[in-house]
Amino acid sequence: MDWRDHIHSNPEILSGKPIIKGTRLSVDFLLELLANGWSEEQLFDSYPNLTRDSLRAVFSFAAESTRDERAFELRR
Repeated sequence: MDWRDHIHSNPEILSGKPIIKGTRLSVDFLLELLANGWSEEQLFDSYPNLTRDSLRAVFSFAAESTRDERAFELRR
């Protein structure tokens, strides 16, 4: 999955944080909700504009964003 199909950044929306296209839902906000125990179903019920594909894109974005950092840490 190419997360770029679902996530973008606009300096005029949430100070340029990566968000789900067509929403004001930021990637970090959604990840924080999940980390705090929210289920996918709770997310979909609370945010009807969120789709399964856009949520998958959040995970893909997070994985890609941490990949370089993880490689750096492994070299230490």
